[in-house]
Amino acid sequence: MARAHGERSRTGLEWLSATEALALIEAGGVTVADWVGACLDRWRARDRAVRAWTWLDPEAAMAKAAAADAMPPGARLRGVPIGVKDVIYTRDMPTSFNSPHFEGHFPNIDAASVAILRDAGAIVMGKNDTVEFAVNGRRAATTNPHDPARTPGGSSSGSAAAVADGQVPISLGTQTGGSVIRPASYCGVYAIKPTWNAVSHEGFKICAASFDTLGWFARSAADLALLADVFEIGDGKDRPVDGLEGLRIAICRSPVWHLAETATRAAMGQAVDMLMANGAQVVELDLPEPFDGLTAAHKIVMEGEMRSSFLAEKRLIGDALYPELVGILDNTAGHTKADLVAAQDLAARCRALFDDLAAPFDAVLTPSTAGVAPVGPDNTGAATFNRIWTLLHMPCVNVPGSRDAATGLPVGLTLTGPRHSDRHLIAVAGRLGEALVRGSERQHG
Repeated sequence: MARAHGERSRTGLEWLSATEALALIEAGGVTVADWVGACLDRWRARDRAVRAWTWLDPEAAMAKAAAADAMPPGARLRGVPIGVKDVIYTRDMPTSFNSPHFEGHFPNIDAASVAILRDAGAIVMGKNDTVEFAVNGRRAATTNPHDPARTPGGSSSGSAAAVADGQVPISLGTQTGGSVIRPASYCGVYAIKPTWNAVSHEGFKICAASFDTLGWFARSAADLALLADVFEIGDGKDRPVDGLEGLRIAICRSPVWHLAETATRAAMGQAVDMLMANGAQVVELDLPEPFDGLTAAHKIVMEGEMRSSFLAEKRLIGDALYPELVGILDNTAGHTKADLVAAQDLAARCRALFDDLAAPFDAVLTPSTAGVAPVGPDNTGAATFNRIWTLLHMPCVNVPGSRDAATGLPVGLTLTGPRHSDRHLIAVAGRLGEALVRGSERQHG
């Protein structure tokens, strides 16, 4: 019989990873109600400062927790509390896209990703704040848990902050430019933008259909893998990653390296030192000339596809949309269909080329962001170091563990690789993240 909520102390339970908590629940050491209650306590204590949620019903969450405790063992995500970015449809919660034009919008259907997680036993706690339409316009009210004056990043602002602040162990986000990897870097958590279309994008607000990707945030690589299991993401690589020794890691500073700030340059250097100290083989990877055009190509493809994905809003809302979106929909940049085809063709060529370039390595290490989180909320940072990988469909995992010497703020790094190498990248990310944390602890005593 499940213990009544509140019967035991929940101190610290909110910081458990999902894999840790599930093991405790299976062993009878803690209940789902204990765990969810601890997350809600953290939310109550911190919501005024962090503001990660647009919708959360604590009574409904506790009712779901009690139901999970009454379930027989076996559900893969039994009682795991999960946040959902407020551009992803949920049947029992509003989905507003943080737009004044969709306040109170109720799709009455779950996105495919949400339906899969619920079927596995997860508890959808609520909706996480986002930048309007996950593009631009109105900013999320969310602040960075490490410094309320700074942005958590966009557009998956609330999703990253809620995980970083201990309010939920896992949350869903989406990425069109850098909307999963950038907030993860700024907030200091793990995150994955999987290979494009490895997880169904049915049921979230589409911006650029040919590279929009659903991803997720967590405080451990094991939790990234947990959802990868549920979403049936595999890459056919059975070799375990027991440590960094013997791994072949390529260092790719990418065509926009000149925009990297001191914090990111230092984090890359520290990671290279850590890899070599732990027996990894490190090789420089310079991308060939065609990759120089991918940042511009990303913009052309994104804006071209937005003109179809937002056509309904243009017809129904028109100039009441925020000005930048109106300009994109009116094609004030003057991009032609020939420009769009050329950009799409360049991306297709570079996808196959990068698969070949990255194939000899266990992972490719590259920056996640230009530097630490800038002062917000208007400046949510830039997707400078993410756009090419999103356009190329490559899986990306943000690895936390580094901190800027000047500010103490998190600086993430990205591991990427060929398409459908997601699981191997998660495994390598876990080992690199552990090493970075050990190094940081030694450095700061």
